[in-house]
Amino acid sequence: MTRVLRGFKAESAVKLGDLAQYVLDKRIPLEICLLSNAHTGATPSLAEHPFKILYQEKFRVTLNTDNRLMSHTTMSQEFEAAADAFGLSRDDFERITINAVKSAFLPYKERCNFIYSAIKPGYARIRESAGSKTYL
Repeated sequence: MTRVLRGFKAESAVKLGDLAQYVLDKRIPLEICLLSNAHTGATPSLAEHPFKILYQEKFRVTLNTDNRLMSHTTMSQEFEAAADAFGLSRDDFERITINAVKSAFLPYKERCNFIYSAIKPGYARIRESAGSKTYL
């Protein structure tokens, strides 16, 4: 198993049994599509989505769009929904973005280079320009 796409039931995703421990230990990315999950009924509401629990438990969660045209969503909307539903901070979004790059289908050195040459400096600029605002 190299990643999990759209593979959860809202009521069972937070039961941290043997499979969940394996996913956590092996740092298998969980590609979360919040708005699509809400749109398709995979979760009763964004507030009830297991994303926050998975994130707090240090699973390698990423935010994604799923079927952008059917769900009428963008990455900006996914980030905004996560901020509104779970109170995520700029630092949380930086960690989630780094999770996504760590999970990219690129060679290890390229992923590291992208994190340290683009992602971290980009978030540093956002922090500098945003001042006291805690979200993007």
